[in-house]
Amino acid sequence: MPRNFAQLLCLLAVVFLTLPLQAENWPRFRGPSQAGIASDQTVPTQWSDTENIVWKTDLPGPGASSPIVYNNRIYVTCYTGYGLNEEEPGDKANLKRNLVCIDQQSGKIVWNKEIPADAEHTGDFSGFVALHGFASSTPIVDDTGIYVYYGTTGAAAYDLDGTHRWTVSLGDKTHGFGTANSPVLYDDLVILNAGVEGNAIVALDKKTGNQVWKHEGVNRSWNTPILVKANGRDELIYSEQGAVRCLNPATGEELWHSKGIDDYICPSVIPIGDDMIVAMGARKNTTIAIRTGGNGDVTDSHLVWEIDKGSNVSSPTYHDGHLYWASESKGIAYCADAKTGEIVYQERMEPRPKLIYASPVVADGKLYYVTRENGTYVIDAKPEYKLIKINEFEEDKSIANGSPAMVDNKIYLRTNQALYCIGK
Repeated sequence: MPRNFAQLLCLLAVVFLTLPLQAENWPRFRGPSQAGIASDQTVPTQWSDTENIVWKTDLPGPGASSPIVYNNRIYVTCYTGYGLNEEEPGDKANLKRNLVCIDQQSGKIVWNKEIPADAEHTGDFSGFVALHGFASSTPIVDDTGIYVYYGTTGAAAYDLDGTHRWTVSLGDKTHGFGTANSPVLYDDLVILNAGVEGNAIVALDKKTGNQVWKHEGVNRSWNTPILVKANGRDELIYSEQGAVRCLNPATGEELWHSKGIDDYICPSVIPIGDDMIVAMGARKNTTIAIRTGGNGDVTDSHLVWEIDKGSNVSSPTYHDGHLYWASESKGIAYCADAKTGEIVYQERMEPRPKLIYASPVVADGKLYYVTRENGTYVIDAKPEYKLIKINEFEEDKSIANGSPAMVDNKIYLRTNQALYCIGK
């Protein structure tokens, strides 16, 4: 090899090694997979107030949304001014929604943008709303900006530098459960399930906020739609009382619907492989599997299996041929065969946790279940139940409702009090 050529290769290698690596991203609710799957990550299974904590950042207020990560920035929502104390919630006119941008490396807050709430059409801080508050919808981000949903206050768009672009109302109806659905991005559209506020799923133009299409008649649906590709076409799928429906994400036209679960639905549908989705929910705790890619009313013809086990709030995840989830109130962890629905195990989580509203994340063959009050349970993602560790903070006893994000072998976990970067 000529000497000059060898020197050139050496120089190129040095330049390559010194270039900043492209950051991994977790840009939406439940991450890139839409199912809480971070299987390539090697993250800690044990942490405390001091162990494996890279940084901790106090947040301006509480919230049940999950953090998202995009190009070395973390975005998370919270609320301030009202509802910080159930006994003395304060004046609803002071309620604000906050979108907070945090530097991924240092944990420092880069900016914090507030939007005053539509106090006249905002539900009271009581009942179920008090369990999760006024910032339960997870943001979504891409190169065009950050998009959030604040219920009756509307959907909003921000540039990546925090510049507010638009806010659009999608309805003024409220419910005792509050609101939680997160936005979805498709091409030039931001799509929102405003079933509570306006009985519709609505697609808005990213740049202007102008309505592009509207699918009306959404029935008791508190879940975030997912995007899948089936038979060479894109499908937007959501679950509602009595049906699982599929829309053309470009037009809002209904492509097919199938038998669903006959009750209100909170958990989001998750994709399984190339041609199946799993829906879960209702007070009776039901789970169904459905083939995608249908046309028209497929009713039972695409129903693969149905079981009387599930969760009423949190969504399941998937790993190595199996579904995993935990009951939101029973303190039971489940594993089922994804092809057949056969229950592989149902095990009491001991010590028994209280409520679980966050959805699980799977990483490196481990399941991470964030409980509201009893820390994070780490369990083997295998067909045999094995508890590895329960991780609790001693100094932060605030509620944890958000699902963690896992990026660059680190866990980003939020409580009502703080955002944590957990890593070795």
